[in-house]
Amino acid sequence: MSELEEEYRLEYFEEEGFGRTECSKCGAHFWTRDEDRTTCGEPPCDEYSFIDDPGFAEEFSLAEMREGFLSFFEDHDHERIDPYPVAANRWRDDVLLTQASIYDFQPLVTSGETPPPANPLTISQPCIRMQDIDNVGKTGRHTMAFEMMAHHAFNTREDADQSYAYEGEVYWKDRTVELCDELLDSLGADLEGVTYIEDPWVGGGNAGPAIEVVYRGLELATLVFMCMEQDPDGEYELKDGNRYSYMDTYVVDTGYGLERWTWMSQGTPTVYEAVYPEMIAFLKDNAGIEHTDAEAELVGRAARLSGNLDIDDVDDVEAARDDIADELGVSTDELRDLLEPLEDVYAIADHCRTLAYMFGDGIVPSNVGTGYLARMVLRRTKRLCDNVGVDAPLDELVDMQADRLGYENRDTIRDVVRTEVEKYRETLERGGRRVEDIAEEYAERDEPVPTEELIELYDSHGIQPDMVEEIADEVGADVAVPDDFYSLVADRHDTADAGETDAQEEDDRFDDLPETEKLYYDDQQRTEFEAVVLDVFEREDGYEVVLDQTMFYPEGGGQPADTGTIATEETSVTVEDVQIEDGVVLHRTDEPIGKGEFVKGQVDAPRRRQLMRHHTATHIVIHAAREILGEHVRQAGAQKGVESSRIDLRHYERISREDVKRIERVANGIVMENTSVTQEWPHRNEAETEHGFDIYQGGIPPGTNIRLVHVDEDTQACGGTHVARTGDVGAIKILSSERVQDGVERITFAAGDAAIEATQRNEDALYDAAEVLDVSPQDVPETAERFFEEWKERGKQIEDLKEQLATARAGGSGDGEEVEIGDATAVIQRLDTDMDELRATANALAEEGAIAVLGSGQDGAQFVVAVPDDAAVNAGEVVGELATKVGGGGGGPPDFAQGGGPDVDALEDALEDAPDVLRQVQDA
Repeated sequence: MSELEEEYRLEYFEEEGFGRTECSKCGAHFWTRDEDRTTCGEPPCDEYSFIDDPGFAEEFSLAEMREGFLSFFEDHDHERIDPYPVAANRWRDDVLLTQASIYDFQPLVTSGETPPPANPLTISQPCIRMQDIDNVGKTGRHTMAFEMMAHHAFNTREDADQSYAYEGEVYWKDRTVELCDELLDSLGADLEGVTYIEDPWVGGGNAGPAIEVVYRGLELATLVFMCMEQDPDGEYELKDGNRYSYMDTYVVDTGYGLERWTWMSQGTPTVYEAVYPEMIAFLKDNAGIEHTDAEAELVGRAARLSGNLDIDDVDDVEAARDDIADELGVSTDELRDLLEPLEDVYAIADHCRTLAYMFGDGIVPSNVGTGYLARMVLRRTKRLCDNVGVDAPLDELVDMQADRLGYENRDTIRDVVRTEVEKYRETLERGGRRVEDIAEEYAERDEPVPTEELIELYDSHGIQPDMVEEIADEVGADVAVPDDFYSLVADRHDTADAGETDAQEEDDRFDDLPETEKLYYDDQQRTEFEAVVLDVFEREDGYEVVLDQTMFYPEGGGQPADTGTIATEETSVTVEDVQIEDGVVLHRTDEPIGKGEFVKGQVDAPRRRQLMRHHTATHIVIHAAREILGEHVRQAGAQKGVESSRIDLRHYERISREDVKRIERVANGIVMENTSVTQEWPHRNEAETEHGFDIYQGGIPPGTNIRLVHVDEDTQACGGTHVARTGDVGAIKILSSERVQDGVERITFAAGDAAIEATQRNEDALYDAAEVLDVSPQDVPETAERFFEEWKERGKQIEDLKEQLATARAGGSGDGEEVEIGDATAVIQRLDTDMDELRATANALAEEGAIAVLGSGQDGAQFVVAVPDDAAVNAGEVVGELATKVGGGGGGPPDFAQGGGPDVDALEDALEDAPDVLRQVQDA
């Protein structure tokens, strides 16, 4: 029995004559109007019964179904709002991609901290669910990219023990189910064929009863009633093993799959023909996929059963395919040969839509976060194209979806795809050799290549598992690829780094202190103020002073803290650092100051001004970079300083020197326009509606109202201090650009006085070089290049001369001692020269057929021993013995070795002992 059984006993079910039944196949409880129904209606308990027999009265396209849904809920008193980006980490720091419409309102709205943009509301939200990647193409219904149509209502309990940003109940479970019923009825659905399956929902620390809405074998919607939160002492233990208790807020969280509703209205063999009809036709034609009437009829019959291939419901997909083949009366191989090319085509269309969503919303491929997930999808799509024989360029395929979705940055999207495909080719070339080594290793062990190795090969080299299978087969190694391989890979990366910070213990020292009044927002140019000391806390290396108000800016947003002094009439203490905790500003000082004292604060004004210049310059530089490189460019991190600052940008290729100059020109143009730098504190919803989520370049601030800083055309949510006008920044000089990781470029720059000083340092270096070269500064590059080429040429000449000298010495012109060692002749000689010449001479002697034992005292005592192929002497052992005689060591392979030690005085004695060493080694 469900822990939440009573939660499903709705007045609406009773009024409408529903009965509660247990599925005879899977055991799930569901509600139905059909008294004779014994199964829940969902695969594998039931098959799709709407294929070639649509479940709605009319056929709808995606656009028509979306508009029909949104209009229905508008007519039922819901406000329509625009969808959010698919990159959920634009407005929250605990997830990467938008996987459901409720993500738009987590965590601030669902917790009651901020109000929703409307209540109730309706939306059609583009989503990406990486965990469905292995089901795409197989089940007929799964799409990794999809739109979740939804309606939401945000409620609070009457007995809530605190105030929230919304209050009272809008509507709850009964009205939610009633609205779903009414929508289905308006579309001509047979309501007796609809089942409402009980399935408690848990996720992200919240939970609640949920109802799956299933019609003719297809789950069309999920109605979640989020009303619980994780609590170790909670009354309810749910399916994740955790305990939960009720919250003060409770939220209607519905999800209606646009693609599935559209499919239901059309009755096509799979959802893909309903969603991507033109692209599926193009891909099948390009890949040469044609079916006879008999084959097409078999494909249609198989489509009705394809819901049984869901990897979440079956232990073995291939075994499930065997069962389908048996039911259809064909062999599994025949069915696989017929369906797998189609499954690849379906997945290509879906993945291209996913990539269009990602790149259209400005995600840049990389090795981490959303960038890694985008790269994974792209590489899998390219491999699928190669497998099925689609030879159209991948950038064209992605552009088909970008065009259909109405993205305006299609040129950038195509450029990103082309660049990434080329990187993939280079990666495959490097990784193929690694696969061969691993396959040979496991073949020798007579063990299959484990899944972890497959995932690591994919992670590090982009090698798809079927490629590993091919290479492994050549060397006799087995590979077992799990059905959910790509889901396992995605699990490694589908978390936000920001959500992984360690929880810190709450500091109760500030419980009785009010939040510090932040004067630095009232007048950012002011550096003197008066205040009262509220408290002083002793630290291991100083003190923390709390004032009732302050002009000192605490470290945050990449901006260092202010420094300065706090003084009474009798004493003055140095403020070395400033931090903020729970709204309380902590001034870290070298000496204590009296609690309750009236003090005067003085911020280090020159330092503050330079930090303000650099902070404003950061906004200007990122705005200029977006103008030059593209709107996909976003901040990946920033650090402001006094002498210079840096900003990390997400970009898919290297920033060239020409790009740097163009960014610098645009940035300084904004400075020279001398426009006002302004701030405002709008409601969060208003700010997001007007400016979008790019305002959160530097992080996601809490609160209902957020501080926006406007610098020219750039608007960002920012807590830092800024100059009053762009002209106050002074000149901006970009000092360098570099790649800090794949997909992230760093620009280091200086502004104001720091820019002048940096330019002067560069000029000093140039003038110094010009003086050394005895040319004008303008001629330094050409002269340096000429000198470098001459230096390289002379180096080659020196090497040639050394080799000639070595050959001459080997020919007998030297003073070396010749010793017979068995059937070979050994030349033992001291040549006080560098190691290059010593090695060359030894090699020349060996080529003449002699064993060479050479010593040098030029840089310590050094030995080189070279042995021809037919000599029974181990060079490494000889060097090892000789090196010990000069207080060192050495060794190497049998044909060539080197070594030495610090005792040059013992070199001659060691060479005199060389004949005996050679004979000892030979005898051994």
